[in-house]
Amino acid sequence: MRERATRLAVEARRDPASSVGAIRRNADQLGIHPEALLGWVKKAETDDGVRPGTTSSDAERLAALERENRELRRANQVLKSAASFFAAELDRPSR
Repeated sequence: MRERATRLAVEARRDPASSVGAIRRNADQLGIHPEALLGWVKKAETDDGVRPGTTSSDAERLAALERENRELRRANQVLKSAASFFAAELDRPSR
C-alpha cells in the first residue's frame, strides 16, 4: 500500500494541473495521514535522485559501517586491556 500511495502521489505532483494539494488529496482518498505520505514521497524522490539527500541504500550502508566501527573499537579496547595485563604479568618477578 505504501508503494502504491507513493507512486500515486509522485505522479500527481508531476502533473502541473493537479500538483497543488496532491499529497493531501491522495492521503485522504487512501486513508493515510498526509505527513506520513509526504515523508514517503520525499524518501522516494531522494532515492530516485530528484531530491538531494542521502538515499536509503546509502543510509543503510552507513549504519552498517558505523556498527562495524563500534564493534572493532570495542574489540581493540579488549585487546589493549589483555595486552597490558599480560605485559604486567611478564614484568613481575617469578618466585
